[in-house]
Amino acid sequence: MAKHRKVPLRKCLVTKELKPKEELIRLVKTKENDVIIDPTGKLNGRGAYLTFDKQVFLQAKDENSLAQAFKMKINLDIYDDLLTLVSEKND
Repeated sequence: MAKHRKVPLRKCLVTKELKPKEELIRLVKTKENDVIIDPTGKLNGRGAYLTFDKQVFLQAKDENSLAQAFKMKINLDIYDDLLTLVSEKND
């Protein structure tokens, strides 16, 4: 009988849904207090996850979810980068 691998689940900041890591995009707050997109999911720092969806990114921008999660002021360019990433993947 084959063993079933445990699928790591993470919670989206906006939707509050538990999803497999592959369906989410990870953002990281580094030691230098920069917030960057982590496509590999392995960068050091505090991580937060968002569902990989344009509507979720727009809602996160409206609610300022990343600022609340990382307890710091967030440069709004990160949201533009996320929207660009979604549009590139959908093309």
